[in-house]
Amino acid sequence: MLGENFFAKTFSGANSLGAGGAFNGNPSGKSHCLPAPCAALLVYGLGTAYLLRLLPSSDLNMKETILSHLDHPAVLERLYQSDKTAFRNHFMALHGEIQSHPAAGFWYERLSYKAPGMEWGSREELGLVVVLSLIAGCVAKIPAWFGLEEDQFFARNIGLLVFPFLTAYFAWKRNSDTKTGIIAFGITLLAGIYINLLPEKGDAHTLTLACIHLPFLLWSVLGWVYGHTEWKQPFRRIEFLRFNADLVIITGLILIAGGILTGVTFGLFSLIEVNIEDFYLNYVVVFGLVAAPVVGTYVTQTNPQLVSRVSPVIATIFSPLVLVTLVVYLVTVVFSGKDPYNDREFLLLFNALLIGVMAIVLFALSESSQARSTIISRVIVFLLAAVTIIVNLVALSAIVFRIAEWGVSPNKLAVLGGNLLILTNLVLVTLRLGATLRDPEQLPKVEQTIAAYLPLYSLWTVVVVFLFPVIFGFD
Repeated sequence: MLGENFFAKTFSGANSLGAGGAFNGNPSGKSHCLPAPCAALLVYGLGTAYLLRLLPSSDLNMKETILSHLDHPAVLERLYQSDKTAFRNHFMALHGEIQSHPAAGFWYERLSYKAPGMEWGSREELGLVVVLSLIAGCVAKIPAWFGLEEDQFFARNIGLLVFPFLTAYFAWKRNSDTKTGIIAFGITLLAGIYINLLPEKGDAHTLTLACIHLPFLLWSVLGWVYGHTEWKQPFRRIEFLRFNADLVIITGLILIAGGILTGVTFGLFSLIEVNIEDFYLNYVVVFGLVAAPVVGTYVTQTNPQLVSRVSPVIATIFSPLVLVTLVVYLVTVVFSGKDPYNDREFLLLFNALLIGVMAIVLFALSESSQARSTIISRVIVFLLAAVTIIVNLVALSAIVFRIAEWGVSPNKLAVLGGNLLILTNLVLVTLRLGATLRDPEQLPKVEQTIAAYLPLYSLWTVVVVFLFPVIFGFD
């Protein structure tokens, strides 16, 4: 055959060349000899060229396919998705002869469109972000400037360093009316004054609970302002959850980049023996930490195309990983001898795990409820919610056991109420998710269940922050 004759001649020639054989005109074979590696490369190149000659021309095939399927949009779309760059080049080359066809105009505009790059919003918006970041940094420096106890200040005011500034941003962004602004400002101001005036008596359980739950209250105010006039609509509440997921991702990237910049800066200045660590840590790092959520919010709002594709990917990757980790963890707990019924510290960690997993479930649900979700993603989220119910039941039974054995305390009652809320929410969501496995059209009901339940968390937060200290005598 032709191919066999070609390779036989090529290899025989290569052998003679590599062994010191003769070229035409040099019968002695003592000069112009190619080393064996060079001969092998020559054979490889000639063989590849020969094989490429036997293959059909992909360029020609793509051009012919475009020309012959102008009336078949599905075929053109598949061809475009298979190799976007090649399709664009061939189509533009053919446009002159097919421009009279109705499909040519559509594809020309689509292929000529240039997606916008990084957007920075208006000058006013950028100025607002800078001002809010500077104010947040100044608030974070209050303990240093006024000689206050830093641990006590930040424990009470950590939520006030973030959420009021995000609320102010969205109040401006959504053009909130005066009434909304006054209510949001009033709640934030009242919460700030209240948390800093709470007395620290005894073990201060109610103070600790109030400090832990206050950020959730301020987060609820942020959600209300974010929703603006549509805050009661399920789609707006789900959008708010997605915004939070995007914000966490972008803020995390900003902080990682800031950490790298800090290390590089310290290294560069150490080379010239200039010590800037104290100033840098006390001002640049402090202002940067509190500014990161504000800047992250600004990026998510001005460049939604940059982050809208990241969150679903994160949810797709981490949902099965969290599911596997949770199952392995539960099995390990059974054989480790740890007892949440009698080990208070372990029970606290168990509840912290529950809250974290619940946040991941809500995040995954907010992504799975979109139309692009697949049956696999819905099954994973369903299983994750079901396993989280088991974790919740274990924690709930441990809390009930401890209350029966040692009586009621602020901590136990707060954890009990939170667990009951989460359990009810998970059961309702899991039932809805089970229905979506049979009928994907039930996905909107999952959104409605999540959205309808969010105000109950806010209400429980108000109870713990404002009523628990009074009920238990600020102890």
